[in-house]
Amino acid sequence: MRRRALLSVLAGAGVAGLAGCLGDGAAPEGSAETSADDSAGTTSATASPDSGDLPLVVDTVDAQGSSAGEVRIPAAGTPTVLDLFATWCAPCVAQMESLRTLHEEFGDDVAFVSVTNERLGGGLTMDDIRDWWAEHDGNWTVGHDPDSNLMRAVRANGLPYLVVFDADGSITWTHRGLASEENLRAAVEDVA
Repeated sequence: MRRRALLSVLAGAGVAGLAGCLGDGAAPEGSAETSADDSAGTTSATASPDSGDLPLVVDTVDAQGSSAGEVRIPAAGTPTVLDLFATWCAPCVAQMESLRTLHEEFGDDVAFVSVTNERLGGGLTMDDIRDWWAEHDGNWTVGHDPDSNLMRAVRANGLPYLVVFDADGSITWTHRGLASEENLRAAVEDVA
């Protein structure tokens, strides 16, 4: 009987973990509309969900395409694509493909920044984050925000979570969950 109870607890933890990766499906407050294109939650915003908390400065990681230091989000005077991810999140791995493609196309005109809020310890090290980044061919700035200040500022409600900022620092598009390359490209083209 104890084995059944343990299996039940483990199954529940797996479902809860997946729910944490995907979020609750709600669009951020202050969003203009939710598109039917992506059922995971695309939002076009005419105003920033919480522009009073931005810009923020996040520590960056010495990794492939990134150097240790700090980055301002959104970048001053340039459109910015922000990708919030975690190394344990399977959709975050899948999102890297379209991010790589768009970075190659728009990287000269648009700042790309990926940020994890994972806390180090309990088996996770900065080397693990670097290894994940290299394994998935990240080649732009990667940041670390263990206090989740950035997630709160953009009202991220799941991972992956994408935010596109225009050159003035206003949020023009957000998406919770795995975004199609087509929809992300359209959002980037609108600000590039």
